[in-house]
Amino acid sequence: MTLPRLGALALSSILLFAAGCGRSDLGLELGAGGAGGATASSSSHASTTHSATVGTGGNGGEGGNPSSCGNGVCDPGESCGTCPGDCGICPGCGDGVCDASAGENCATCSDDCGICPSCGDHICNNGETCASCVQDCGACQKCGDGVCDASAGETCSSCPLDCGLCPACGDGKCDPSESCTSCPGDCGKCLFCGDGLCTAPEDCLSCAPDCGACPSCGDGKCDAATENCFTCPEDCGKCVGCGDGSCSGTETCASCQQDCGVCAVCGNGKCEGPFETCTNCPGDCGDCPVLGSCIEVVTCALGCIQFGGGGGTPGVDPTCLGNCEAQACANVQFFIKEVTDCAFAKIGSCLGGGTGGILSCLEMQCSSQFAACLGATCQ
Repeated sequence: MTLPRLGALALSSILLFAAGCGRSDLGLELGAGGAGGATASSSSHASTTHSATVGTGGNGGEGGNPSSCGNGVCDPGESCGTCPGDCGICPGCGDGVCDASAGENCATCSDDCGICPSCGDHICNNGETCASCVQDCGACQKCGDGVCDASAGETCSSCPLDCGLCPACGDGKCDPSESCTSCPGDCGKCLFCGDGLCTAPEDCLSCAPDCGACPSCGDGKCDAATENCFTCPEDCGKCVGCGDGSCSGTETCASCQQDCGVCAVCGNGKCEGPFETCTNCPGDCGDCPVLGSCIEVVTCALGCIQFGGGGGTPGVDPTCLGNCEAQACANVQFFIKEVTDCAFAKIGSCLGGGTGGILSCLEMQCSSQFAACLGATCQ
């Protein structure tokens, strides 16, 4: 009889191979990287005198309203030096030289002058904008449209999604122009990354554990502009240290599942299988259906076993097995326990196999328990 034979293996395997399931911590959470450059003044709008044009002389221009910076319009009084988010980054930004005479400072050109000391405190202040401090002010509205728009203040630091990773990103050092948002591989993931929710300014580059890999990841080509071993190990290979059994440094569940476990957070509204199930996270996956008979539990358990060919050892998914057993009603679970207890007690004497093999031996040794289980239902 085929079903009892397979059922015996499934039921005995539940206790032989089942183990507690869970996930490793998401890794050491590091804050933003180093800061450098001069601190920006909170109100640095310079007064501007407008010259008269041909004809009657014009009135002097109105001074810019500091609160208008960030509205997407380069208003009178604003300039690339005082509001790069609206007026664009001043010429020369990105040349590696922090030129104060050109209006460059940590707020207007973090690529050259480094990130301002206040950037990373989760408060958008002290002259910070979406262009100069994306981790406090959020990504600029155009960030993510696939176009690196310098006039909107987008750079490799403020919008790596459009402009690509900065050249130094991936060298293992968190340079002044890098942050946990623009280069998590060097600077570590941001403190708010890892809660299971992809919220601004998080994106697929800055927080793959929450937002998933970028669309191009998985095409078999390691694109140096936007991918590295931290953002897309599938294309670029595992980072050095991944696989040593310790989830440390900048490793996360996205960059090194082998050390850090799977990216699954119960409570984020997503049923992140295969390890998050109705058993361990009903809030995300819904309540488990009740399996009404021992036969149903056996059938479910059989789907969790990958039978090894050529006499090899079967592979067992303990989460799947536990999920099947948990769906059984109390009465059915009692009979499952009776069979597995007997199988444990007798399996040593059945290892020789005999003419019928281990399955046949267990079926004979535990025939009464197995027969009772087959007839057990929730009714």
